[in-house]
Amino acid sequence: MKIAILDDYQNATPGLKCFELLAGHDVKVFNSTTRGLGQLAIRLQPYDALVLIRERTAFSQALLSKLPNLKLISQTGRLAGHVDVAAATALGIAVAEGVGAPAAPAELTWALILAAARKIVPYANNLKDGLWQTASINPALNGLGFVLRGRTLGIWGYGKIGQLVAGYGRAFGMDVLVWGSQASRERALADGYQAAASRAAFFEQAHVLSLHLRLNDATRGIVTAGDLARMRPDALFVNTSRAELVQPEALEQALQQGRPGQAALDVYTSEPLAADSPLLRIPTVLATPHLGYVEQDSYELYFRHAFQNVVDFAHGAPANINNPDYVRQARRSD
Repeated sequence: MKIAILDDYQNATPGLKCFELLAGHDVKVFNSTTRGLGQLAIRLQPYDALVLIRERTAFSQALLSKLPNLKLISQTGRLAGHVDVAAATALGIAVAEGVGAPAAPAELTWALILAAARKIVPYANNLKDGLWQTASINPALNGLGFVLRGRTLGIWGYGKIGQLVAGYGRAFGMDVLVWGSQASRERALADGYQAAASRAAFFEQAHVLSLHLRLNDATRGIVTAGDLARMRPDALFVNTSRAELVQPEALEQALQQGRPGQAALDVYTSEPLAADSPLLRIPTVLATPHLGYVEQDSYELYFRHAFQNVVDFAHGAPANINNPDYVRQARRSD
């Protein structure tokens, strides 16, 4: 099969142990992202199978209809709305799902919390310029960091990642406060954590507030400007889940107004994030380039399953197909 691996910014996949699963196939790894429909269609027209790295490229009906040779989309991790599965099904394209693991994004979340709380990045950067114990040359931003022990960690979404982050908070001596569905709050209570009395109380009480929700129609824009305005002026807002969980521009405006006092972010509405993004010009934002799952063990896990799904499909034994009703027939030749 002719296989394309998309959006491998670091050219990491050829160095993975699991890459050998694709031996004997014609594989092309793309290291750059193309956004235009026409450019994507031209780039991807020759391929029988595409391996997607999470949601880095979206596949609409318009794009899929321009890929007459495409038979399989193999997803690393779970689908998250970036592929029009109904359109793929109608066009006879199989969509295979992979697996994920919560450890890497949970650990990155905690790394961001620690780094932001103690101002590690600005201290380290300024030290290289000869500035000792200086977080900022702006006196208003040159305050002390804070410890986590005794403070309140708010977690919205008590799934696998949220549960790990709650455990880290407990280990650091934080009071863990959970908000989310009734089932999430009940699980949190059973695990010995607190459930917020209300959504308003959740935003008002958290010193550190971290989102761990899936993005879907119900959660898109679920964090509002009103929610953020309730946060403490010394609070830290953390988002390693999806940027679209927050109403457009609400966080930028909230930070400029001082509630919350700072943010640590790993996800953005447009990725890769442009160098002139307003977020990068806000001094109280710690931003990382979507590293939640970008580490060795996660890549080996994600890609081993994605590559195996390609191999199984090529051998006529498709597995883990999200749309089993896809038409298994030759694609049109026009």
